[in-house]
Amino acid sequence: MNKNEQLIIGVDIGTQGTKTALYSISGEQLASDFVSSVLITPCVGAVEEDPNNILASVIKTVRAVMEKSGASPSDVAAIGMDGQMAGIIGIDSGFNAVTPLDSWLDRRCEPYIEFMRQTAGDDLIRLTGCPVTYAHGPKILRLKNEFPGVYSRVSKFVEPVTYVVGKICGLAADEAYIDYTNLHFSGFSDNAGLCWSDELCREFGIDMGKLPDITEPFRIVGRLSASSASAMGLNGGIPVVAGCGDQAATSLGAGVACEGECFDGAGTASVFSCCTSVYSPDIKHRTVLYPRHVIPGLFQPMAYISGGGLCLKWFRDTVLEGTKTYRELEDEADMLQPGCGGLIFIPHFCGRTCPNDPDVKGMFWGLDYSHGSAAMFRAVMESIAYEYRMYLDILCGCGMKRPSTVFGTGGGSASPCFDRIKADVLGMDYSVTERKDTAPFGAALLAGYGTGIYPDLASAAKRLTGIAGTYKADPGRHDLYKSRAEEYLHILEMSGMLRKRSR
Repeated sequence: MNKNEQLIIGVDIGTQGTKTALYSISGEQLASDFVSSVLITPCVGAVEEDPNNILASVIKTVRAVMEKSGASPSDVAAIGMDGQMAGIIGIDSGFNAVTPLDSWLDRRCEPYIEFMRQTAGDDLIRLTGCPVTYAHGPKILRLKNEFPGVYSRVSKFVEPVTYVVGKICGLAADEAYIDYTNLHFSGFSDNAGLCWSDELCREFGIDMGKLPDITEPFRIVGRLSASSASAMGLNGGIPVVAGCGDQAATSLGAGVACEGECFDGAGTASVFSCCTSVYSPDIKHRTVLYPRHVIPGLFQPMAYISGGGLCLKWFRDTVLEGTKTYRELEDEADMLQPGCGGLIFIPHFCGRTCPNDPDVKGMFWGLDYSHGSAAMFRAVMESIAYEYRMYLDILCGCGMKRPSTVFGTGGGSASPCFDRIKADVLGMDYSVTERKDTAPFGAALLAGYGTGIYPDLASAAKRLTGIAGTYKADPGRHDLYKSRAEEYLHILEMSGMLRKRSR
């Protein structure tokens, strides 16, 4: 770090916890810190967080990175944040939380998912770009119908990033916002028009005045207050940008910023997304979500398995009771032929999210005495790749040109075996990014662009992100996997129908 070099702070407010990192403008990470989330589960299906715990985690981690780095507070030029996208907090007129964070993991709004689906149907997908799921709309309707007194106290509904930014910058409730990368999860938006939908708000009886302003993720929305600055070990007045959704930041930090590029977020959830200028919501399959990319004019259609990567952890820790390491399992799995001798795994332990179907659960299909732990582990990895292939086929059916490369990051991308499987199943090159924690870096890039440090956001993302290695798709394996992927989809659909019949 050069003396007096401008520095940028990026904060990632994730489901598992808050990670903050300090970067030079050349992209070097100088320090990082992490604080785990405190998830509250008062009853079955409920997952909440205390918004003030989230705020405290941001303050603590920012202070920690400043202390660890030894950087001068006067060198910090900007702060950017990203955060979990589908949870919602109600604030009063003083920007104080009157509800907990209703997490995206919370299932109590499920009756309202079906209500919204039946009431608005395809219009909801057409306008918001997203099939209704465990996100803002059903959560707001649950609060309105089951807790009207609390609903009446809500001045605005905000996401975790907005809540934190509002508190550290001293914003008023009428300055509350939602950035456009989160708009698809709202349930009441016109995503293409970048506005709230009169039609949907009328349909569901939602007071549009309770919905925040829509803004760009890189817009400076406030400056750090003196009291917050003191708590963080910073100087007051540092500009803070609006921020964006965690998946938007993750892909930006991985350098995915141009039309035709794909991204694999191989973490606890398995997320597959692409960059396109075409807005074509998935009305037919109701599988692909259609958020905006942080780059103006681009969209980032995506779909995900809620616990894709978590299935690998479950197999190692629960089935094998930790007797083998990930590397041992990966090396053994890599020795096997594609398709695992007909063994197929379904990775939807928490129910299928894309499309929403709680009746689809996890299972092994075709298990026999020839299958050992290596085959079962490989089947888990192959199942995630089969899902990705399905998502890609749907996207291409919506008018997107088939891409040639997918960029991968997250813990799962560190497995050569897993990366080769994805390359072969998808039939495209799989490039692993050098930077593993791309979300806080993506948030930092937004702050740098919003304050003029980076004149062009896409070129900065490309220039400051390296590739650790690329796995080429094998045409023969790709052809073999085609039939396996079709079999997977058949079993997937059949499993959901059988559970429905058994209820």
